[in-house]
Amino acid sequence: MASSLLISHSNFLSFSQSPTLFPFHLKTTAIKQRQQQRQHYSPPSRHLNIVSSSAASASLEALIFDCDGVILESEHLHRQAYNDAFAHFNVICSSSLPLNWSPDFYDVLQNRIGGGKPKMRWYFKEHGWPSSNLFEKPPEDDESRAKLIDTLQDWKTERYKEIIKSGTVEPRPGVLRLMDEAKAAGKKLAVCSAATKSSVILCLENLIGMERFQGLDCFLAGDDVKEKKPDPSIYVTASKRLGVSERDCLVVEDSVIGLQAATTAGMSCVITYTPSTADQDFKDAIAIYPDLSNVRLKDLELLLQNVAAAS
Repeated sequence: MASSLLISHSNFLSFSQSPTLFPFHLKTTAIKQRQQQRQHYSPPSRHLNIVSSSAASASLEALIFDCDGVILESEHLHRQAYNDAFAHFNVICSSSLPLNWSPDFYDVLQNRIGGGKPKMRWYFKEHGWPSSNLFEKPPEDDESRAKLIDTLQDWKTERYKEIIKSGTVEPRPGVLRLMDEAKAAGKKLAVCSAATKSSVILCLENLIGMERFQGLDCFLAGDDVKEKKPDPSIYVTASKRLGVSERDCLVVEDSVIGLQAATTAGMSCVITYTPSTADQDFKDAIAIYPDLSNVRLKDLELLLQNVAAAS
């Protein structure tokens, strides 16, 4: 079985201190050390009791993937697109240079505030509304501020699509193989992402290919549910559309927000973390991996069996 990585309770205490938005830098050396530490832990049985006792008969019938962070490492691409938008519209806050979000700052921001428009609105409220090519002076009324944010977000989205279609972006290790293994074994396959549908479709078409995309048994995006993760709606909806009980679904996520959505829906969840989520508290995951390169379908089936046995 692949070396699944769950941290013992005492070690989780050191991981669970979520970064605050001030100061805006992460201790990257410490994060790297934590990533290395995680590769030496196996899951203690006490963490397996995360689903109801009815899971005693659980078997892996459906494998559900998040998109951003799981199928592809996308946050640095989103950051690039935001910064390109700020430069294009000459968005200036407190300095004479266009706004530019650093990697450390964006890691914290994207893990605390979901959605592009809320991110920008929060930032401008905290640091002052900017001047730009759209507004020579910082906008003062709600309508003008909404126009600024809408325009920036629309341009950023198109720029992000250009990056995805450039052919330079690849899926994370092991993702395509694991999808193919699941399909070959007769398991149902789904993708559930909180991102907008057009963005997710673009990513899937370019990264997993049209055949795999069209072969999905269920595909849901943020547009398809009223509430976004960590609300469980998207996974509850997926279970119904797949015709598979929540206890027989296994979710692959990269962040604690996605983990919360999955477990609240009654599903077991494995984590494949990224550099921007490595510092999060994944105590409710049944396994933690740096990527899926050494993870096989049989490993995930055994994990779900262990969950049932521990319930």
